[in-house]
Amino acid sequence: MNFLILCLMCLWLYLPGFLANTFAMMWGKWLPKTGYGPWPIDGGRCLSDGNRMLGDGKTWNGLIGGSLTSGLLCMAMVAVTNDGSNAGSISENTALFASPLAGSAGAWFATGGPMLSAFILGSFLGFMCLVGDSTGSFFKRRRGLKREGDVSSKAPLLDTLPFAISVFLAGQLLLGTSWLAAEELRLPMVGLILFTPVLHRTFNLIGYKIGWKDVPY
Repeated sequence: MNFLILCLMCLWLYLPGFLANTFAMMWGKWLPKTGYGPWPIDGGRCLSDGNRMLGDGKTWNGLIGGSLTSGLLCMAMVAVTNDGSNAGSISENTALFASPLAGSAGAWFATGGPMLSAFILGSFLGFMCLVGDSTGSFFKRRRGLKREGDVSSKAPLLDTLPFAISVFLAGQLLLGTSWLAAEELRLPMVGLILFTPVLHRTFNLIGYKIGWKDVPY
């Protein structure tokens, strides 16, 4: 299987993780309009450098809502592909859009049927993405890059690389025999990490154009 196909397959399998930031942004922006939240994860606390730990942009409603929405996306992906938990290796695959559950028989998240397994897997990927994203925000705050209302300071690498690295590392280390942990995907992961700033910028531009984001980055 050639490198480009593996990259596209990797992006597809990890889509719930890659879109978790967008889902979290939606929950962080829309839920407060109902009168609930936002609830900053750091509770407004500052560290010894005088800057917030994470800032108002990282909220519990975004973290929880974004993670669970990623779980729903993974369920939809399984519904339009197939269960796939008993699939062979990636090298034996002939379909680009494989099930995220491919090769997951016996994995810790494979429980209660394919839909529940997909929800757990997607929520896990979404959560790890948002943990990585929060890590990036932590280091932005340490550099004195602040958030002013809805407008976040621009830091392209800290806004993109931590979440991609986090979700890929979690997949490789914690998903057992699943295709998401396959050795064949490691080089494509490196390629996608390097390409992530472009993907992230594209998604943010789309979000800005349709009014979901206040800034195009």
